[in-house]
Amino acid sequence: MRGKKKLRNQQEGLSRRDFLKGASMAVSTGLLAAPEAGAAAPEHGPEILGPGAVPITLRINGKPHSLKVEPRVTLLDALRNRLDLTGAKKVCDRGVCGACTVLMDGRPVYACNVLAIEAEGHNLVTIEGLSTADELHPVMAAFVNHDAQQCGFCTPGFVVASKAFLDKHPDPTLEDVERGLGGNLCRCGTYVGVREAVLEAAKTLKGGRSNG
Repeated sequence: MRGKKKLRNQQEGLSRRDFLKGASMAVSTGLLAAPEAGAAAPEHGPEILGPGAVPITLRINGKPHSLKVEPRVTLLDALRNRLDLTGAKKVCDRGVCGACTVLMDGRPVYACNVLAIEAEGHNLVTIEGLSTADELHPVMAAFVNHDAQQCGFCTPGFVVASKAFLDKHPDPTLEDVERGLGGNLCRCGTYVGVREAVLEAAKTLKGGRSNG
């Protein structure tokens, strides 16, 4: 019965596979996007930026930075190559490892997944903005105390992510820390030291000695 129904449907018109195949070809050739004959163009379309460099201002660590970038430039490349803020590391460049983590309006984001022009108008904090000339942020100090860094490439991202995590979870358990930092990877395998460092920093921060 089912086979007869399928055969009848195919005889009456296109099969589902034929339809999807035809629609895919239409989209790829631009047929579905063609305007109707006689349709008037909109008077005010969306603003188009690029492909050349456009001026933007990024507020980073409490200070404005004016620069010109092509719309395709990521926040990570703008930080490292245009502003000499090299704390955020370019490792996977695919939004996987977390080495480029920065804070955007207090939320941890992968800088390699954010376009520089998208970051305009937001408050950005990088690893360089967490400490002062005289004192390390408690998370940084705890990382040193627990030897939570080896090669150092993942460390800035872990520190920034840990700071954001503790802002939302000031009294975490070990399991909370493990789950909360799941978006950051350490190829050296110093996870035990990282987790212990975050727990120590949580205690220090509750004592009111935070710089962030």
